Amino acid sequence: MVADDTYVARRLYLLGEWDAALAALSPDAEPELRAEIAVDRWFFRIEGHEEAEKAVEALDPASPTRHLLTGRLAYSRLLFRRDPRPDDRAVAEAGYRAAVKSGDEKTRAWAEFHWAVLLDNIDEDRAGALPLYETSLDVARKTGDGYLESYVIRHLAVHKEPAERTAMLRRSLHLRGALGARPQTLAAQALLAANLPEDDPERAELLRVFRPGAEELRIGWLLREA
Repeated sequence: MVADDTYVARRLYLLGEWDAALAALSPDAEPELRAEIAVDRWFFRIEGHEEAEKAVEALDPASPTRHLLTGRLAYSRLLFRRDPRPDDRAVAEAGYRAAVKSGDEKTRAWAEFHWAVLLDNIDEDRAGALPLYETSLDVARKTGDGYLESYVIRHLAVHKEPAERTAMLRRSLHLRGALGARPQTLAAQALLAANLPEDDPERAELLRVFRPGAEELRIGWLLREA
């Protein structure tokens, strides 16, 4: 049976209540979950980088989760231009490669997805990214992992023609909403709005409804992008 504090932390994490989720965990409990929450908070709020890095470094050096989160931290420093380190590009890819080699099927799929995003967004290497996206999408659909699928199709969508792109972005939004993943749902609303015509009533509605949530959760980069 899952411990009550772990269950509570996971639910709060899904809602974007990162501080409360971390507080719900006892100091020595669920170190991988603690690291995941801390990294997610850093990514969305650009807050708590030192805490996130310490939480990741506290994990078993051989842990696939540690490899994956190390890669994500390095990637996010590059993406947001927040004190990027000279070796961040190499560290990110090395982390993803190690997670692919040592993880189970789901972990490998997530690592391949993040590796694809690195190639896509940092290297602008679409040809290298697409096979990794497709592999992770196959796993998501085979295992019924709607959360992973929502991430993959969000990033694949930008490489599609407008009609297919919109359909994929809308599916990503619906998957996230059904799972109750609030920060990700807000991000999906903003991206879908950005890809709709300026005179589309749905676009105006999406912009109207996502802003209060992004402000409440303090997702500054999302508000700036929108």
